[in-house]
Amino acid sequence: MAEIKVPELAESITEGTIAKWLKNTGEHVEKGEYLVELETDKVNIEIISDFSGTLTEQKFSEGDTVRVGETIAVVEEGVGQAAPAAVSEQAPQPPAAVPTEVPPAPSNNTGSVETAGIQQDRKEESGKRPIASPAARKLAREKGINLQEIPSSDPLGRLRKQDVSSFQPGMNPAGPSVSKREALVEPMKVENPAKPVINERMSRRRQTIAKRLLEVKQSTAMLTTFNEIDMTAVMDLRKRRKDKFFEEHDVRLGFMSFFTKAVVAALKKYPYLNAEIQGDQILVKKFYDIGIAVAAEEGLVVPVVRDADRKSFAEIESDIMQLAEKARANKLSLKDLQGGTFTITNGGVFGSLLSTPILNGPQVGILGMHTIQLRPVAVDKDKMENRPMMYVALSYDHRIVDGKEAVSFLSTIKKLLEDPETLLLEG
Repeated sequence: MAEIKVPELAESITEGTIAKWLKNTGEHVEKGEYLVELETDKVNIEIISDFSGTLTEQKFSEGDTVRVGETIAVVEEGVGQAAPAAVSEQAPQPPAAVPTEVPPAPSNNTGSVETAGIQQDRKEESGKRPIASPAARKLAREKGINLQEIPSSDPLGRLRKQDVSSFQPGMNPAGPSVSKREALVEPMKVENPAKPVINERMSRRRQTIAKRLLEVKQSTAMLTTFNEIDMTAVMDLRKRRKDKFFEEHDVRLGFMSFFTKAVVAALKKYPYLNAEIQGDQILVKKFYDIGIAVAAEEGLVVPVVRDADRKSFAEIESDIMQLAEKARANKLSLKDLQGGTFTITNGGVFGSLLSTPILNGPQVGILGMHTIQLRPVAVDKDKMENRPMMYVALSYDHRIVDGKEAVSFLSTIKKLLEDPETLLLEG
């Protein structure tokens, strides 16, 4: 028997959640084949099997939390695909409560009994299956208790072994924590077809996003300043150069490369916006790894364009395109997300006219782009024109960045983008 353990993930990650089993109990597994998908705080990681054989036991169910180094599965080495069928033929018939299509197991093998139980759980089609630890499921099966009848003392609703052991069928559970839980779920039991609700569990990534954003709000002196940019010159330059740019570099010329270059130039002029606070020290960074916020299906992620000051427009556009594709395909690695010094977020792609971006800690600055909108602009005292205008917002940590510095930083970006030839020469 070979044990499959959770590998070392990253320095800051010690645990994860079983997102999806890619192999079921009884299936043949080849060495190097993906076995389970693990959801961490930042990315989803697929764990491979280091052995060839048959997956005989899944020690955790989907939704369970596992720690680095913990055994999550058992593979019987050297057993082919036909082995499970041969074992099933020699095993006694299962009890009536177990569906006949579930492979039976010898009564003196507790691991196999639990495996059969897990297979039974996996065949449940109901989306209301309670989240419970393996020990809780095993005890509930032994006692013949329906997990849906057991109230949980866990704030997230996960059933643990002590919830099952203290539950008495047909009686109201005792204890203040259980009563509190019942009070919380009672409104959900009253079904009103006119007012449907869905009780949806937050994913690990969403919980992490919520936790870190709240920490930023509570631990920083965040302030936001605004300006607007006349995008006429950038749009004219882009229109004139985009076809030749695509022919030469096989990547489209977008707005993000202009903004990235402008941000790098402004950071060099105002270095405290490219810093972070460590205790009573200010760590000023002399490299420019720019995070680009991407809206993925699982939640917002911020992959990083490395050494943006050393890259051309084409290289920046290519990096952004590749990172965005990886984010939407859920293929980002931890390396793609770590070490950014400043962040750019573009709510304009979704139609946002104006917003206050929140800092991406421990960074002390984030630039928010917004939708381009035609607005009347005074060209001089006697003339007005409709110009493509964009509101931009800079959120910054007022603990180390003063208002004058923040306003000047945003004004520098405005000047560079309204005169992109200068940006090209300086970049």
